[in-house]
Amino acid sequence: MVAEIGRKPQAAASLRLSIRSARAGCGLQSDDLDLAAPGRAPVSALTILLVSIAGAVALLLVVVSLGVARRASRRADERVSAAIAELNERMEALVGELGKALERAEADSRRSRVFGELAGSIDLDDVLERALEAATSAAGVEAGLVRLEQGLEGRPLVATLGLSIDEAERHGVVSGPPDGRLARSVSITYRYRQDEAGAVHAGLAVPLLSEGEPVGHVAVFSRERGRGFSDEQVDELEALVARAAPAIENARRFREARHQADLDALTGLHNRRYFHETLAREVARAHRYQRDLALIVFDLDDFKEINDRVGHLAGDAVLAGAAERVRDVVRTADVACRVGGDEFGVVLPESSLHDADQLSRRIQEVVSAYPIGQAGTVSLSAGIAGLRPEDDARSFFERADGALYRAKEAGKAQVVAAIDNVPAG
Repeated sequence: MVAEIGRKPQAAASLRLSIRSARAGCGLQSDDLDLAAPGRAPVSALTILLVSIAGAVALLLVVVSLGVARRASRRADERVSAAIAELNERMEALVGELGKALERAEADSRRSRVFGELAGSIDLDDVLERALEAATSAAGVEAGLVRLEQGLEGRPLVATLGLSIDEAERHGVVSGPPDGRLARSVSITYRYRQDEAGAVHAGLAVPLLSEGEPVGHVAVFSRERGRGFSDEQVDELEALVARAAPAIENARRFREARHQADLDALTGLHNRRYFHETLAREVARAHRYQRDLALIVFDLDDFKEINDRVGHLAGDAVLAGAAERVRDVVRTADVACRVGGDEFGVVLPESSLHDADQLSRRIQEVVSAYPIGQAGTVSLSAGIAGLRPEDDARSFFERADGALYRAKEAGKAQVVAAIDNVPAG
């Protein structure tokens, strides 16, 4: 017992020494912590271990909480992003629907306006022009055409927008089913052996009806390769034609009745008043739509001498014979008139100066091809002009008329262009 008791102070001293050494290594003072101080319970190694484990657990909980918070934040961000994306999609769909509704409303308003204008006009040119404007307003449509089988003097009447006269005349009649049934509409696809710039690739035609019988048709065209017409576009054109048909037929009948008053009694061509009315209307139309317009003014060479030689009655027969030959070569859309005396004019819508030059030479050929009555062979001189941006109807006519007088001065039987007043061709 004595031996055992005597060893305890030594062990305590040893423990104090090792603790002090630990304090010294940790930078602690001797009075900060004294495990062997009298009156204090000694701290066991288990307590230290438990404290360390508790600290580690706390640290682990903090780390786990941060991770969970981050994952929760990430999931929340994903949910917010998904909600925003869905909202954007719904907004885009709503904007698209509103845009389509606005387009439909604008189209309905435009059609209503056009229908009102059609019903409020009796002028055939004005009615056809407005009908073509409405028909060609659809997306993908570059050109339109109205053809009436019974025009003036029994000849077909063709009005176009975006097509040349030659294109319109080559279009011809749109045939229906082979069994003779009347189709509501006819879709046409054009294919070519090789690509041609500006070629028409698709067409859609709807018959014009008068008292249930076809009297012509309205057609629209696209120059876009692979282009077709949707069911909605077909329905719209059918509705337009159904509303436009009565207005077109009424205007056609009015034109037919007035035509008798607009004709020159001797030659059967349009008279001077109709010539100047038509010229003014076509000049305004060409400026409005930025279209070509050409004019031919011609007269018979030495007609006064012919009158003096064969007499006025025979001279009148010469004028009538020359006019008949002119009617045989002018195109459907051309307007041939007797301006006065032996002077004639031809208005060429949708035509260039080159077109006027070609037609004037054809007129020269047919008029002088063989004798006319007692006058024998007759020649003519012509002045031609193409519409300029600064032209009005009066200046346009004066330029062509001035070119005619230059042709007379150049030796007659000539065609002179108003550009430089030099022989054309």
